[in-house]
Order: sequence, then structure tokens, then C-alpha cells
Amino acid sequence: MRPAVENAAGGVTQKRYVHGTKSECPSRTPQAEVRSKRRCAPMKVLIGVDPHKASVAVAAVDEAKGELLERAAFPQDRVGLRALERWARRFPERRWAMENARGLGRHLAGRLAASGESVVDVPPKLSARVRVLSSFAGSARKNDGLDALATALAASSNERLAAMDLEADSEVLRLLSERREDLVAERTRALNRLHGLLRALLPGGVAGKLSADRAARILRGMRPQGSASDRLRRRLASEVLRDVRALDRKIADLNTRVEAEVEISGSTLTEIFGVGPILAATILGTVGDVGRFPSKAHFASYSGTAPVETSSGQVVRHRLSLGGNRKLNYALHMVAS
Repeated sequence: MRPAVENAAGGVTQKRYVHGTKSECPSRTPQAEVRSKRRCAPMKVLIGVDPHKASVAVAAVDEAKGELLERAAFPQDRVGLRALERWARRFPERRWAMENARGLGRHLAGRLAASGESVVDVPPKLSARVRVLSSFAGSARKNDGLDALATALAASSNERLAAMDLEADSEVLRLLSERREDLVAERTRALNRLHGLLRALLPGGVAGKLSADRAARILRGMRPQGSASDRLRRRLASEVLRDVRALDRKIADLNTRVEAEVEISGSTLTEIFGVGPILAATILGTVGDVGRFPSKAHFASYSGTAPVETSSGQVVRHRLSLGGNRKLNYALHMVAS
């Protein structure tokens, strides 16, 4: 047994007495055991990461035993991340489990993946469930160190977590799909603002769906002769209309890029009736490597399409699932409808 103490600059660790981290061999006792030719297998370590804007909390766990080896915290900056990498080198056989790796942990996850490290993304709901149900977080305790430990334990018992691969086709499709969603949402907001301005200029406003061309025709036939506020509303409506036209051009350009990337990926999803390039990009970008699902039942549970049993006594019944990945669930619902 020896004390595990961190010497990385900028980090803070808790001292714990653990077995040597380079192997699972027992400490030296008889000379005959020392001279034995039998070599011990390296310890496999899973490092759980709880990222924040200003700091990163980590917890190293022995994968075989599920025991905590060491915890530490580092600043979320260049110096701190370099110190984290030096700290992790003490565990030769290591892999990383990061909570919200596509959010606050994206930079660190990308940095580790680019250097050849194995990194999986742990959903925050999964790590939170492990923390609540585990004995180490008694009395509902919660802090960054416990969150990192819960993330590591959640990943150790789940082999279907998505691995971070910045060069994968699914990552490109996910980025393009998210960008398109943002543009469509901004276009919807602009049209809503345009509706509000026209409602004040026309009796009853504009009924039905409003497009850029229809709004342009309405504005061309409008010459406010009333107050200065009405004339200002018309000018603002013209400005919002230009925003809508610009967003339409960006969305059309992005649709072309999405179609090209889906074709490059070689996916056959578009051969399914009801699945176009946009929905295919959303599905592929969200799922990633479909091989991580052992069966279609696992995929149905992940996507929230598997019914949830709510039976009691002799009554057997099911209801729709409200869990799972809601973005993927929405895409599959659009395909089915």
C-alpha cells in the first residue's frame, strides 16, 4: 500500500491509500515471489471526467474491482489540461468516460481523441442515476468529485456508450444537422416577428402561412399614411423580410451540403420510404456507430420507441416511452408519419 498524491501543477487531489497503479501485483513479501517469472497484468483504469467552464474534476477507477483509486481537479485552461494529461500518464492502461462530452467537455474530449485516447460520452442522466443509487453518495451528497466518480462507474457498466471520433462521417452530419436546425429556428422567429409587424399594419393581420414572397407582395402594396410609428413598422418589416430571404438562401445552401455528405457516407437510409437526406443526416449524426447496439431492442430503448410496461396484477398494459433520445425519437416519428 502507498499514498497516492498528485504532483501536477494546478491540480487538487484527495490523498487515498491504494495499491500501486502500474499493476495488480501484491506488495513485496517473500524473496521467492519476487524472483518468480510470472508477470502481473497491467491494471485497467477508467477515468471519469466531470467538465465545467472553469474546472475539470476527474476520478480514476479500477475497472476490474470498481474501486476508486484517486480523484483530482484541474483548471479548464491550457496549463490545467496539460497537467491533467501528465497526471493521467501514471495509468498506462486507461480509457476516459466524459459526462456531456458533446457540450462543456467537447474541447477536452476532442483533444484526447486526437492524441489517440479512448473517450466515450456519458449522458448526464445516466451518471446522475448512478450517483443517486450508489452508496458513495449517501444522504444525497453531490459535488464535482462524486459526479466524476459516478461518470466512471456508469461507463464501466455500460458498453453501448458512443465513442468520440471527430473524424467520423456521423460527426460531420451531426454538425451540419445542428446548424440547419439553428437556421430553421431563426427563420421561424423572424417570420413570427414579421407576423407581429404586419398584424399592426393590416386589419386582422395576415391569415395562413407566411413566406418571404407573400410578405414582399403585401409590403409592396402598403403605403402607410398614418402615424410615424406605422411608417417605422413598415421599414422594420422590410428589414425582417431581408433577414428571412438571407436565411432561406443559407438553408438552401446547407441542404445541398447535407445531401452531398449523406451520399458520401454511403448510407442506405434514403432508400427507405419517408427518409430524405435531411432526416437521414439527423439519424446518422445522432446514432453514430450503430454497431454499439447489440440488438434492435436496445436501439428501440435508446430512441424511446420501445413501449413501457405499466402492468399491475392481472392487468397487462403498456404506454408510450417518454425517455430515450428525443431528437432521434422525433426523427423516427417523422419517418413513420
